[in-house]
Amino acid sequence: MTSFDTSPQLTVWRALLALAVVFVMLATTGWTALRNQRGDTPLQASLSAWEDGRIAGRRLPDPQSGPAKLARFFGSLGERDRASLVRKYALAVGNMNGAPIELRYRANRVALAEARDVERERMHDKRLTPAGQHEAGRRMHRFEDLLEKGRHILAFDPEGSGRVAEVFGDLREAERVSVVVPGVDTDLLTFQRTHRPYSAPVGMAKALYAAEKRASPSTRTAVIAWADYTAPSGLGIDSATAMRAEDGAVRLGSLVRALPGTAPVSLFCHSYGSVVCGVAAHGLPDRVSDIAVAGSPGMRVEKAAQLRTGARVWAMRDADDWIQDVPYLELGGLGHGADPVSAGFGARVLSAAGAKGHAGYFEPGTASLFNFAEIGVGAYRSVHCAHEDGVCRTGSSGTAAA
Repeated sequence: MTSFDTSPQLTVWRALLALAVVFVMLATTGWTALRNQRGDTPLQASLSAWEDGRIAGRRLPDPQSGPAKLARFFGSLGERDRASLVRKYALAVGNMNGAPIELRYRANRVALAEARDVERERMHDKRLTPAGQHEAGRRMHRFEDLLEKGRHILAFDPEGSGRVAEVFGDLREAERVSVVVPGVDTDLLTFQRTHRPYSAPVGMAKALYAAEKRASPSTRTAVIAWADYTAPSGLGIDSATAMRAEDGAVRLGSLVRALPGTAPVSLFCHSYGSVVCGVAAHGLPDRVSDIAVAGSPGMRVEKAAQLRTGARVWAMRDADDWIQDVPYLELGGLGHGADPVSAGFGARVLSAAGAKGHAGYFEPGTASLFNFAEIGVGAYRSVHCAHEDGVCRTGSSGTAAA
């Protein structure tokens, strides 16, 4: 485990470095990166149509209603009416917290097929540049991948760089649920990778699901690869602020509150995903039992106790992870606060042996993945701590007791 120099000279140096980085980012990207405003997105159009729709002569409920109200509405419908809603409002139903899980899977298959057909046409649209046609082809192939038999897509939005979430396991029957929250440069096209698969959300979730099965074969688990927020693109101004994390935190909270059953939920937050989890922590329901961060630039607080959560807070960082060189501070909204693996933060610090850098925490055979899996199944006494005293098993100040 890397030692941490807390000398005043280093603190000043990091502050100056942070200001220099900010200056460069502002000089090259400007204060804002607003996109051109366009008409309704496909998801917005589907939601608008839903708001004007009726079923069996009655108005449809507000799509922003709480999950319990929406669940009651869908529960009152027969299969024929449910199927009708999927056909008419696929994107709305597929992204509706409170809709039955299986119905969301079906709706997102319909929405993905429609999006695939749109991109297939765009591949041959002469009004697009060759680069635009190539991008359409990449998106079309990604949608085809997501349509493969046996995949369970919990959320899907094709707009812009896109958002998506996929489930491994049975959410309705799970005794433990894990959610993988990824970081920068996560979108539809990077949701899964052939090269270095465990650095992408699908590979991360698959690896964690398999590791949990090995850790406790008798425990029914489910893992969600959750890329259902607009992550920052690259190491620019968005990744240095909490703007994307604030929106992501709202969406993460909505996801957790809408999950079926009462099974404990563990969040595994990588890189900028740990900023999302930090911002979301205080508003998450009590069923969130664990928040584990890896390669974190900070959680927008100075101490774990300030997260205001009853969940256990875990942290790890590989000795070769470049993230350790970022300035761990927050200044005028820039930066993300204290280092979660530092002694003063108060998290339970885990071993990340074998991770080999910033993107390797979910690689099979690593201590980091082993630890995630043990947390995911609730085997807290089996985790490998970063320090020989084993204090991570008994907890640190500011975190819940095991």
